[in-house]
Amino acid sequence: MATVEYLALFDNIIHRLRFPKFLEIAKHQFDDECEKVLDGLLRDGRLTLKQMIERAVQGKENPGAIEAVVRESFHKLLKARYIERCPAPEPVISTLIKAESAPRKRGSKMAKKFEAPETIEQRVLEAAVPGEAIRFAVTAYTLGNADREAKSDDSSMVNVGDNSGGIANEGSILWRANFEEFIRHLRHKLLVENERKRLDDGAATILSAILDVTKTVEKKVKIEKSVPLSLDSIFTEVTKTEHGRTMTIDRVRASLVQLGCPQRNFDDSYSIDLKSIVEMARNEEVESIVLKRFGSDAYRIFRLLSKSNCFLETDKIAESALVDKKETPRLLYKLWKDNYLYMEKLVVTAAKQSRFMLWKVNKPLLWEYVLDEMYHAALNLSLRLAFEQEKDEDLLHVPADKLVPADKSSEANALQKRYRRLRDVLFLMGSSLMKLDDALMLFHDF
Repeated sequence: MATVEYLALFDNIIHRLRFPKFLEIAKHQFDDECEKVLDGLLRDGRLTLKQMIERAVQGKENPGAIEAVVRESFHKLLKARYIERCPAPEPVISTLIKAESAPRKRGSKMAKKFEAPETIEQRVLEAAVPGEAIRFAVTAYTLGNADREAKSDDSSMVNVGDNSGGIANEGSILWRANFEEFIRHLRHKLLVENERKRLDDGAATILSAILDVTKTVEKKVKIEKSVPLSLDSIFTEVTKTEHGRTMTIDRVRASLVQLGCPQRNFDDSYSIDLKSIVEMARNEEVESIVLKRFGSDAYRIFRLLSKSNCFLETDKIAESALVDKKETPRLLYKLWKDNYLYMEKLVVTAAKQSRFMLWKVNKPLLWEYVLDEMYHAALNLSLRLAFEQEKDEDLLHVPADKLVPADKSSEANALQKRYRRLRDVLFLMGSSLMKLDDALMLFHDF
């Protein structure tokens, strides 16, 4: 008898903090109606199309027109892959480890790149996700009559072969928000804005066009390099954008060189190193933390070690970072004690024994430590936010007319003062939590 086990998806729990960002994406890219449809899915977790329509038309006039709007909004979100069919309720994975049947070939042990084994959570999620043809498929009956005729040629989205059960499927097929696509959108936004700040608007426009046209063929969110495209394909996509209409092919080629594509691949295509852009953004984030926490001298020391990416001796650090030699050891020990640096002691035996202290930034370990600190900070901020809401919960239910009283009594002024304080505190903590979440995504999701 098969055993059914349940697994908590911690990433999905954290995604709940990002619901306002997801809604803003839908509103900015489409309209308010798409935002409302997505909001219902985020609130309830999963809904059928029939339930979405019933929620929208409840207590409203002209239900037919509202139903058509919901169907159109649903199709927009599905075509953009912001919603997907719910996975299988009980995915089956094999617990057996397959032995290597083929004999190993002789060769260097370093020839094959080491890859960490998949966790049980990753295997379960992979087994649960349906195929691309089903995951984002929609029956012809899901669309309205006008939409069905207009989009009948879109074979990738409309499965006309399901007509027999199309109406019944509206009440049986469950849909949910596709968090992966929203995270991909936010990652692309960070990549583009980071290159806009580092280079110029032209390079950002070209990178945005490349990511936009290749996002549907990306196998995962954390791809290290963009999907290869030919120069002609890149130029065609760039000229379709508002800021790229006036660009020449020479300008596009020059920007590709700026983006780290000085030479074409063997198949006459260009691919941008996205991993390096993310790493630069992470370095800048950690450097800003060091500057705020330890000061400008420690910042220069840390930046020197981060850029060099190798061990440096104490006196060499003081000389290169332009920091006082007496102050340098103290700052290095402080950074090392707080896990921002890695230290090794080197003893040299010659005419007399000498001991040197070597310092280095171990980025993978440092990023894990910074991410852990961010999780703790987010938890503390969330707890404080909940405490403030609970402490003045009565103010959240006060009628609006009492918050702006006609009289100027001391009691009315005190109530208004408390409400303003609560409003400012909630806004400040909420915005701080959103900014902290941006950094969390940079180190965990991107």
